Amino acid sequence: MASLAPGSADALLFDLGRVVLDTDFARTLACWAGHAGCEPARIIGRFSADEAYRCHERGEISDAEFFESLRNSLGIDVSDAQFLEGWNATFAGTMPEIEPLLARAARSLPLYAFSNTNRAHEAHFSQAFAGVLGYFQKLFLSSTIGLRKPEAAAYDHVVKEIGVPAGRIVFFDDLQENIESARARGLIAIHVTSTRDVADALAALGI
Repeated sequence: MASLAPGSADALLFDLGRVVLDTDFARTLACWAGHAGCEPARIIGRFSADEAYRCHERGEISDAEFFESLRNSLGIDVSDAQFLEGWNATFAGTMPEIEPLLARAARSLPLYAFSNTNRAHEAHFSQAFAGVLGYFQKLFLSSTIGLRKPEAAAYDHVVKEIGVPAGRIVFFDDLQENIESARARGLIAIHVTSTRDVADALAALGI
């Protein structure tokens, strides 16, 4: 926390998955396998963040096109509705103790979210977790802005939209590659392995 001190930030930027919202992809695989009549182990090794996945996150292909890609790569014949059910099942709730931290932080600084996601997930979590998402002044979602982490242009876009220097934004993310890319674009980045990392950063900021 050496780069953090009271008064050293003008905005806080949070990833959503595994920072604010708890996700568990095993729930997704179990749902799909149940609909397909097979064991999750049969499909777990076939799923990957391939080009279709990345295009889906940038809003370049529809949910139906993405599910058709999954139908082929996973080798299972389930409906779009069943894919959607499993896709959204990944959301298990909010991360432990994160909501009071966001409430406290929002009294001192503007909060923003920056997440790689897709339109299907956005439609789901914007309703299911409207309460906790209400602490954020704006959500920067890859499927809306057409850019995804760890692309440099994605960070540059978000910084410009927030309207403060990158070095005055503290960014929280659970993936090391996103942390490294954020730092390369000038942001102060905190690698989140648990909610304690968020709490410690806020304490260092005097929040």
